[in-house]
Amino acid sequence: MELKNQGFNANRGFLSRLLQWVNLRPEEVERTWMMFAFYTTVAVGLRWAEDSTVALFLDQYGAGQLPWIYIASAALGAGLVGLFSWLQRIFPLRWVIVGIVPCMIVPLFLLVLLRWGISIPSVSMIIIFLLRLWVDACYVVTDLNASIVANQLFNIREIKRTYPLVSSGLLVADVISGFSLPWLVKIMSLNQVIIMACLVVLCGSVILFLLTYKYRGAFPSKPQRDIPEEQGSRHRRLQTPLKRYVWYLFIFVALLQVMGLLIDFQYLRELNSNFGNQDLASFLGLFGGIVGVCELFTQWFVSSRLIEKIGVFSTAALLPITVGFLLPSAIALLSFFPAIQAQTVFWGLVSLKFCDELLRYTFVVSSGPVLYQPIPEEIRSWIQTLSGGTAEAISSGLTGIAIFITLFFVEQYVPTSLQKWVFVGETVIIAASCLKVVWELRSRYVDLLVLSAERGEVSAATVGLRVFQQGVVKALVETGNAADKGACVELLAQIDLQGAAQVLAPLLGQLPPDLQSKSLEVMLLAGANPAYTNAVSPLLEQSPEAFEPEVFALALRYIWLADPNPDLSLLEKYLHPQHHSLIRATAAALLLRQGTTQQRIAATDTMRGMLTHPQEQERINAVKAFRESVDLQELQIYIPNLLKDQSLRVRCAVLEMIAATRLEEYYPTLLAALYYKSTRTTAIRSLVRLENEGLHLLLQLATNIYKPEVVRMHAWRTIAQIGTVEAQESLWLNLDTSWGSTREYILRSLIKILQQSENNHVGDKLDETRIEALIKEEVRFLGEIYAAYIDLEMINSLDHHHSHERLIAIGELLQTALLEVEIDVKDRLLLLLKLLYSPAKIQAASLNLQSESVVSLSRGLEILDHTVKLASKSILLHILDRRSPYEKLQYLIDNGIVEREKRPGINEQESTIIANRLRKLIMLGNLLSDWCLACCFHFAQAAHIRVSSDEIVATLRHPTGFVREAAISYLSVVSGQVIQEILPYLKTDPHPLVAAQVQELMKKSGRC
Repeated sequence: MELKNQGFNANRGFLSRLLQWVNLRPEEVERTWMMFAFYTTVAVGLRWAEDSTVALFLDQYGAGQLPWIYIASAALGAGLVGLFSWLQRIFPLRWVIVGIVPCMIVPLFLLVLLRWGISIPSVSMIIIFLLRLWVDACYVVTDLNASIVANQLFNIREIKRTYPLVSSGLLVADVISGFSLPWLVKIMSLNQVIIMACLVVLCGSVILFLLTYKYRGAFPSKPQRDIPEEQGSRHRRLQTPLKRYVWYLFIFVALLQVMGLLIDFQYLRELNSNFGNQDLASFLGLFGGIVGVCELFTQWFVSSRLIEKIGVFSTAALLPITVGFLLPSAIALLSFFPAIQAQTVFWGLVSLKFCDELLRYTFVVSSGPVLYQPIPEEIRSWIQTLSGGTAEAISSGLTGIAIFITLFFVEQYVPTSLQKWVFVGETVIIAASCLKVVWELRSRYVDLLVLSAERGEVSAATVGLRVFQQGVVKALVETGNAADKGACVELLAQIDLQGAAQVLAPLLGQLPPDLQSKSLEVMLLAGANPAYTNAVSPLLEQSPEAFEPEVFALALRYIWLADPNPDLSLLEKYLHPQHHSLIRATAAALLLRQGTTQQRIAATDTMRGMLTHPQEQERINAVKAFRESVDLQELQIYIPNLLKDQSLRVRCAVLEMIAATRLEEYYPTLLAALYYKSTRTTAIRSLVRLENEGLHLLLQLATNIYKPEVVRMHAWRTIAQIGTVEAQESLWLNLDTSWGSTREYILRSLIKILQQSENNHVGDKLDETRIEALIKEEVRFLGEIYAAYIDLEMINSLDHHHSHERLIAIGELLQTALLEVEIDVKDRLLLLLKLLYSPAKIQAASLNLQSESVVSLSRGLEILDHTVKLASKSILLHILDRRSPYEKLQYLIDNGIVEREKRPGINEQESTIIANRLRKLIMLGNLLSDWCLACCFHFAQAAHIRVSSDEIVATLRHPTGFVREAAISYLSVVSGQVIQEILPYLKTDPHPLVAAQVQELMKKSGRC
């Protein structure tokens, strides 16, 4: 399939290619670039300060005192994180993140000046310790600050593409600072280097100010003091899963910090034993530069693509797998060779540090902000501050203590040759724990995303039956809304119909009459059971004149149907006119069902009088009772008149009676009732009651394209509600052969069945391969839609003189119709996914995808990304994203879903291209919407495009009137002779629009 639009094929320039290389979109460039500039500038300064203070510290204290830095850093980090969190409750977030960077640099600057001015050795030692400590604190705050800013500026999908580039600023800083630091050390002292670093960091804070000012709408305008009431209720619903998720995030960040500090301690201790003061700073700079180049390449060209390809959690797991298992194993194996044993440990630890830096500051840093996206936006930055910063601080302190304890232990009990392996073993244990936490995070990530969307469904599969029954009992006996209690009874009937009597029977005496009536109806649906007659019989002890007639009639029916040997003579007294009509009709129906000949004659006379009674309620009650009769021969003569009764309630009661008594000759009447809104609900309920008996008639109606679409839709829904094996099989069989709206109706019907069942997957009905084949079929059709949309962009180049404006207007209408077809196809794709995966998750994703908010759209795509396991997942995500038809079509071509057509000849005109595309669209008319097909013919008429006679004939038989009108209008312009021949056959068209059009054409031709 050729992308014929010249603008689309044209060279998109160096910038467009660059964006494609780094996996970035144009609308994200400015934010990403400014974030990158801020992060790079600050990181260069901090890296200069870090390497300088490390050299000073190791020269003054040695590597053995590093754990004190870890312990002190924990206390200081925890305090700063607490201060950061407290400031967010006092000041707007933007003020905090802009002001925190300069506030952190000022103490560092003052400490350097203080050391410069004081030559007392003991004071100088303390200042060096504080310098090293404060630089670590600056790193913690800066990283946390950058992560919070990114989460405010980018949504969950944008972060996957942009944050690898943003965080690459740290890597660029490694390269710049690494290769520049040895040169700086030669021309100035380490104190001067630190002062220069402070000035560079302040320049970075200016960039951050400009960034947050330009995009100030992305930041909350008020401090995060209290959560509003409506948000508070939402957070209470999310409280338990949110706490668990945040707790695992805390552990994950802490374990990563512990693993990094263990590696850092081993690495610096080995360097300290091999280098002096100046050489150590130079080595650290060169090492950082080399690592930075590798990290930079990985971050720019690998990281974002790998995260999108294998997911956030798989990339996050690469660090513990590589650093915790692969490299320690390699070091252990190489150490068995005596010739290289001494160098093995040194270069092994350098390699370990290299891989830790490479993976930590590419994949882990890029994945970090994404992990906080499922947390509600209004509390995200606060939780990110506490969980991220506090976890690093606490873990640093605990790691320092653990290193001291380990050093004491190994010096006392472990041989010198094995002491280094103790720390390697601890690193492996921490890595294994980290992998376990990553797995737990992965299982809770999508669930929290779905809960954040505030969507969920109740089904038998998700409800604990015993607990639910206890909840129903509690709801019914306590004071509350009657409508809510009635809904509880209905829900109980849906989830556990057979067990409903066990719950409802003991409560009958405590319930008001309306709930007694509803409860008895549910109990009768499950079948009258003699075990509950003692609970029902007290309802008959009161006088029927003083009691609710409907409750009395239902109780009467339940008792007599439950008793295997009832005393029918007791029913005869209820035939007396003094009793309510519903009670009389119920007694008559029971006698017709079980009585003697004389009793049946008396019951028939009673029913005959009620069926012809002038009062509506008498007729309704008689028909209701009629449903319980077995022999209807003498009463069937009244059914035709009752079906034409002026009362809607009577007609609906007759429809239910037809289904209850299985009167086959009246089944077409039930189908006819689907056509009218007033009787549709009753008709559906009645047809469902027929189960397989009415299935064949429903299938005939549903598959007849000449029937009204709304009727066909309800026919499919009715088949789904029948729920028998045969009904389900008929839906599966028609799924492959259907298209367009019919396929959508079938899919919704199948999903309804799956939601009602306890097993929400279709492994025993439809395998994944077949579903994916249907998905690819829909996607290929989308390719045709996109290609047609793109080709229609060439309308402006066509030369049709006076009709040019009209052609452009019709072309725009056709393009709009094509985009509407795209929306319909997307809906069907999501429905197909519901057959394979949790309907609740796909529904949450679907609702977010329909939102106008970019944040909601990205959340929906993220839910799908972590739910769908199909090979075509990336294609689906690309299509469901808001991208242009050009990008989507190119992506389909690149992935082999749509074939690339041969480029047209040099002399071929744009009009030929559009004509070929339009003819191809009309050939796919059964897949298009009715409006889109009509637009195709109107466009063909305006552009004088010839359409095959077969397609015209098929369209003239189309069930939709305005489509036939478009085909006739086309014929009247392109083939006057043909239209004259077929006009006599068209004048009886049932659609008024077509009939009027035919009459007008016949008048013009003089044939009328």
